[in-house]
Amino acid sequence: MLKNDVGGRQAVECWQLLHPLRFLSMDITVALLYLVLAGAFLLVVPAALYFYLNTRWYVASSFERAFMYFLVFMFFPGLLLLAPFLNFRPKRREIAS
Repeated sequence: MLKNDVGGRQAVECWQLLHPLRFLSMDITVALLYLVLAGAFLLVVPAALYFYLNTRWYVASSFERAFMYFLVFMFFPGLLLLAPFLNFRPKRREIAS
């Protein structure tokens, strides 16, 4: 952990000071990393993708539409998880009489 410096001082390696989870074991750190990545893949990115698709669907160019199809393919499991909770039915029209 500590190294002797040229001047006889004790120096701590930089990564040991800057590591935010240095008090946790490596197993817990890896598990937390997997949990964060899974949450981003299954919840955060698909929610943002739903918002993006809802706002840009009818005005997208052909390249942007191909990019949308790629994103739907990439994040399909997360989109399936969020689908029961979303409602994209058209708004009810008010007919003036």
